[in-house]
Amino acid sequence: MHVAVAVIQDDRGRILLSRRADHVHQGGLWEFPGGKLKSGETLEQALKREIREELGIDIHSHAPLIRVNHRYPERSVLLDVHRITTFSGIPCGREGQPLVWVTPEMMPHYPMPAADRPIVSALRLPDCYLITGSDFSNKVDFLRRIQQRLTEGRRLIQFRAPGMEPRAFSQLAVELLQLCRSTDAQLLLNSTPELARICGAHGVHLTSRQLMSLDKRPLSAEQWVAASCHNETELRHAQVVGVDFVVLSPVLATASHPGVKPLGWRRFQELVDTVNVPVYALGGMLPGMVSRARECGGQGIAAIRGLW
Repeated sequence: MHVAVAVIQDDRGRILLSRRADHVHQGGLWEFPGGKLKSGETLEQALKREIREELGIDIHSHAPLIRVNHRYPERSVLLDVHRITTFSGIPCGREGQPLVWVTPEMMPHYPMPAADRPIVSALRLPDCYLITGSDFSNKVDFLRRIQQRLTEGRRLIQFRAPGMEPRAFSQLAVELLQLCRSTDAQLLLNSTPELARICGAHGVHLTSRQLMSLDKRPLSAEQWVAASCHNETELRHAQVVGVDFVVLSPVLATASHPGVKPLGWRRFQELVDTVNVPVYALGGMLPGMVSRARECGGQGIAAIRGLW
């Protein structure tokens, strides 16, 4: 079943959810508004028709957010999710369905169909994922650079320091967390899940080797679990483990890995379509490439050199 799904946001940043009738499939759960495409109907036509019928508003512009393929025991669905950028009218439940406006951070507290969960992750994530550089030997300069990036608006950061002694890594991670919390930014540690838990980090970023050694999610739902992937096998395993998002690399050629053949944007898009989690493009990325990554179905870009 091909379904057009709308993410509608108000001027306070809240997202509109509607409650499914008790007698239908997945009844009683909260969901994003939308409905299935009719025969011969385009996605845009279905999106506008469904939202007008359900909520009484007119969509004027929209942009893709994520595509989700999900198999329930009784049916399979393809959710084509678009963020509504402009609309006119005031939403109301024209079919008698209850509506509620919810901040992205509060969405995990609302029971939803399993197919909608990746949408919640996509809404809570920014379009740029900053990975720290290797200049961590000078602590003062390193912290100053982090502060600059936070001031510029970076809100999702991976602390990566290969080769750093574990005790020093933990100490610096705690200081970074203090800076991040002061700006509502989130810090993931490229380390072990245990260390992320002990330090109170917002989550862990797993290497592909760590990912492939796991058979279940290593942290609770309150913390992010991200992973590095390079091929379809790793992407599928990430989904089995239950990660919240992944980075896929290398999309373009990079100076740090001159002998590695890049995926290219076409292959990146093909691989993104195989999983139901937000995917960041990594490798040769610059801020101006966010729109290209999103056009290919990605969440955005991840970078060291281009963002750090």
